Amino acid sequence: MARTPAPGTRERILTTASRLFYEHGVRAVGMNQIITEAGTGKNLLYSHFPTKADLVAAYLERAREIRAAATARAREAADDEPRGRLLATVAEIAATAEHPRFRGCAFRNYLAEFPDEPAGEGPAAVAHAFLAATREDLAGLVADLGVADADRLLEELWLLVDGLYLQAAYRRGWDGRVGAPAAVDLAARLVDEARSAS
Repeated sequence: MARTPAPGTRERILTTASRLFYEHGVRAVGMNQIITEAGTGKNLLYSHFPTKADLVAAYLERAREIRAAATARAREAADDEPRGRLLATVAEIAATAEHPRFRGCAFRNYLAEFPDEPAGEGPAAVAHAFLAATREDLAGLVADLGVADADRLLEELWLLVDGLYLQAAYRRGWDGRVGAPAAVDLAARLVDEARSAS
């Protein structure tokens, strides 16, 4: 007779896998390591996540939920003006990048590890969908500003966000910083210049 899984088993597996994938990269972490660290049997893990791709997709979905909640909190604390919401979004990313355990964006990291994975399949689909939705959200914030060259401002801000995530992956070990305050100041200057040019 099959054993009934203990309550919270799926959550324990996903929490363990998420930590390992984020700290070491998806390629470097095998299912046996997850089984050992989660303290679960192989059959139990595979009953919840039939393939490693299923587990990775769940990890990225969890990361998406965490990022969405953090962004929502930052915007709730900001003033309700378009400029305030946009700068609160950049400031939240900057604060996240400054965290000592931050190792870059989970979605960008995944796509860097698996650049040839088809965009519409498996974990890559989750990563691409998140990044597309994030860019669309940023585009909406820029559109609310009513600036003349919204496309240009969007590109500048998107490059800034990418730069924050990239710097966090290497710069802390180099000089102990990630450039977060400069990124927030630069975002404010870009927004104000775009508005004054309109």
